[in-house]
Amino acid sequence: MTDLDVSLDHRTAREVLDWSRAGLDPALRSAVDRLPDSMRAIAGYHFGWWDEQGRPTGSDAGKAIRPALVLLGTQAVGGAAHVALPAAVAVELVHNFSLLHDDVMDGDKTRRHRPTAWHVFGVNPAILAGDALLTLALDVLAGSGHPNAQQSIRVLSNAVQRLLDGQSADLAFEERGDVRLAECVRMAECKTGALLGAACALGALFGGGRADQVEHLRSFGERVGLAFQFVDDLLGIWGDPQVTGKPVYSDLGNRKKSLPVVAALTSDTAAAGELDALFHAEEPLTPAELARAAELIEASGARAWSQGRADELLAEAQEHLRAAGPSERAARELEAVARLATRRDR
Repeated sequence: MTDLDVSLDHRTAREVLDWSRAGLDPALRSAVDRLPDSMRAIAGYHFGWWDEQGRPTGSDAGKAIRPALVLLGTQAVGGAAHVALPAAVAVELVHNFSLLHDDVMDGDKTRRHRPTAWHVFGVNPAILAGDALLTLALDVLAGSGHPNAQQSIRVLSNAVQRLLDGQSADLAFEERGDVRLAECVRMAECKTGALLGAACALGALFGGGRADQVEHLRSFGERVGLAFQFVDDLLGIWGDPQVTGKPVYSDLGNRKKSLPVVAALTSDTAAAGELDALFHAEEPLTPAELARAAELIEASGARAWSQGRADELLAEAQEHLRAAGPSERAARELEAVARLATRRDR
């Protein structure tokens, strides 16, 4: 038994994430240290470990929700958390591969209250660093020595393919004026839900769970992931910049076809037409136009619908969690992390 497997009862979600981060960080740093120096410098900056000169910093490294789901998924099926550390590291590497690429594709200049990696090191180096993290993730799983390593590689590879499919759809939506709500939801299922589902499935695999437990925990994670995306899209419009690290109305400024935006555009309301005109204007939207776009989305009912759908998905996730027959403590903590991930003020 390791320190990762010894903890107090009745932990809050924040305490669970702190526990996960404490166990994850040494293993994550050890993995990143294996990268070529050029890739390691960018990756370490992106993770918040040092500045562009390589000097240590105390920057925010993120909540590490996905690794926490891996470790809790292992405990849910009766396994020891430390056994699943390679899977937790792999999932965090894949997540950050996607963030490095997302920042480039979206043109975002800040993440976690500091300049993005591409803005500091350049577009091409940031893309290569993301690629390095992806290949490193698969290498970590392959070298884990776990009996389910090969199956875990397939699970993670499938999640990456779905993630890329979702990202591709997201980019295509920017050029289209006829995006349907159903295909927007499918995009979010792939782009966000797939990796959270894989995180829970990998945890169950490394914990020696039964096939039905693996699938129910995967479904739990996928629904939490989709609920997370609904909330994240709401924060991309109405989130506090001090919390999100991005400007107010960030997604509207990028004319991103997010879930509440597409719900509003496809609604049978007077607001839909005016919003469509704003989204197809040739010039960048002014601050007043951005504020008006947010008002129109709310007036269409899309904000309330998105909030309600997130709540429904969270309830569905809890049903799959119960069906997996997890240990009582792991179930309680998985639910707590899910609620934290889908909070409106996170």
